[in-house]
Amino acid sequence: MIKVACIPAFNEEKTIGKVVVRTLPFVDKVLVCDDGSGDMTADLAEKLGAKVIRHEQNMGKGEAFRSLFSACRDMGADVMITIDGDDQHDPADIPKLVDPIAKGYADVVIGARFHGANKGIPSYRKAGNRLLNAVTMGGVSDTQSGFRAYNKKAIESLRPSETGMGVDSEILMDASRQGLRVMEVPVAVRYGIGKTSTHNPIYHTVDVLTSAIKLTSIRHPMTFYGIPGAAITLVGVYFVIHAYLLFLGQQGVNNIVLTYALMGFSIGIFGLFTFFTGIILFTLSTVLRKGAD
Repeated sequence: MIKVACIPAFNEEKTIGKVVVRTLPFVDKVLVCDDGSGDMTADLAEKLGAKVIRHEQNMGKGEAFRSLFSACRDMGADVMITIDGDDQHDPADIPKLVDPIAKGYADVVIGARFHGANKGIPSYRKAGNRLLNAVTMGGVSDTQSGFRAYNKKAIESLRPSETGMGVDSEILMDASRQGLRVMEVPVAVRYGIGKTSTHNPIYHTVDVLTSAIKLTSIRHPMTFYGIPGAAITLVGVYFVIHAYLLFLGQQGVNNIVLTYALMGFSIGIFGLFTFFTGIILFTLSTVLRKGAD
């Protein structure tokens, strides 16, 4: 079983060496994607035994993941383990993530950080994590953990397209859509020791929420556009009917009748536009899926 540890890194020269050295005993290869760092991240990782993929400029965590998944497919990796380069995770937990895959229990294993054994996790991170869990994937306690393991089936089928921090959510949403088995195991995490995130929590949360909304609108257009569009159209129809009844009752047109009529037509047109947007996107996504099959 070929196990490859993958580390997306951006300006992590203070911690990347430690992460690489501590990870090597638990895997066959360590692969670092240096995402346009302006420091010695790539050189240090390479000198300490990692294979390095270099992006000439910073392209985002999602692009780093695309490169890492592609490299693992080329290597014929049986298990891909992703771990952050900021020394937040303990590489000694790698066997915990690999074990369910080796036993055939799961296709994707998430290293869950938010449990009783981990003390000192900032409250704002807990709150943000709960919010992002709710919009990403129900039943998973830590959708944003960067410490994960993927089996060969997952490596082959998961092809992230997001460029930013939303890639973690996208991967889990894709895994769920494809029927991959996802499970969690508790892992250790350290906060307050150096830099534990390239982006601040607010940026991270907004980026992930934006990605989740975009992905939902593309993959479930009738839910996102069609149903709300139909409901909005009905509201518009209600105002038009109400305006007509007022017109009949008052034997003429006045400001109130005009206001209700304009509101009804405006809301109805917007609703119809939204509804047909859902129909068009649903049709396109169906055609593309059939083409891919």
